[in-house]
Amino acid sequence: MKLCWSAGSACVNGLQLAYEQAGPQHGDPMLLVMGLGGQLIHWPDALCERLIDHGFRLLRFDNRDTGLSDNADRGVPIRLSRDWLRTRMGWKMQANYTLHDMASDAIGLLDALEIRRTHVVGASMGGMIGQIMASRYPDRVKSLTSIMSTTNNPKLPPARIDVLWRMAGIGPRPTTREAVIQRSTAMLNRVGSPGFPTPTEYRRRLAGRAYDRAFRPAGLARQTHAILATGSFEDLLPSIAAPTQVIHGLADPLLRPVCGQRSAQLIRTARLELIDGMGHDFALPLMPRWSELIARNAARA
Repeated sequence: MKLCWSAGSACVNGLQLAYEQAGPQHGDPMLLVMGLGGQLIHWPDALCERLIDHGFRLLRFDNRDTGLSDNADRGVPIRLSRDWLRTRMGWKMQANYTLHDMASDAIGLLDALEIRRTHVVGASMGGMIGQIMASRYPDRVKSLTSIMSTTNNPKLPPARIDVLWRMAGIGPRPTTREAVIQRSTAMLNRVGSPGFPTPTEYRRRLAGRAYDRAFRPAGLARQTHAILATGSFEDLLPSIAAPTQVIHGLADPLLRPVCGQRSAQLIRTARLELIDGMGHDFALPLMPRWSELIARNAARA
């Protein structure tokens, strides 16, 4: 099946957010919320096709500071290393925005499109945004699927040391197309699913497509800063009433398995699916399994 996306832009919280919709016109709405630095095109066709086959009307969008959506620079300086240490010590910090603002963006997009209630599927940072949405806007979320995500509690185990080192980087970041593709592909190969390998050529093509569409390293830094500034939102999770599916990989080196387990522990409606061999990526061989879990959870609503 060839996906047919209709594109648009909506003014939300003073920002233009780019979005796309696909699926049956009167299908059950499902909002896809992408992770850190990801664009709406990073949702795999292999997953979207199966969700549409289940009858959902998909809505995917570029978060603020990514893709074709507006930047959200409010002039707050970013010192990631220092502020990461501050959050580990439980200290407060300022940022241009937080994940609560990004959750408000998602709700504002639903308002602009006159979607009263929707199923929400979030990956990584998108899972955090989804959890905040389900807790703060319970009348807008039919069901929640949180994939390879976390409660953002700084006391949870950090990423594997080699992943942290790779993310921190040494010296200037690459800016040329080929160098960015190489870095992105190398990082995904490092954090990806050892039990469900995705072809490197697929990763390279997608990284090139993303670079050509929008290369925005400053936005990535602001989103990272937003995660740090948000801190733990565990106090919100017991209030979630929407049926929730938590999916996490037992081989995730970025957000350890205990991160997903913690979300499932605190959300009383949650079902937990731990997948052996799954890391921190959209592993193509897992898309059939993910789609079934998402659809099954949505049917509980």
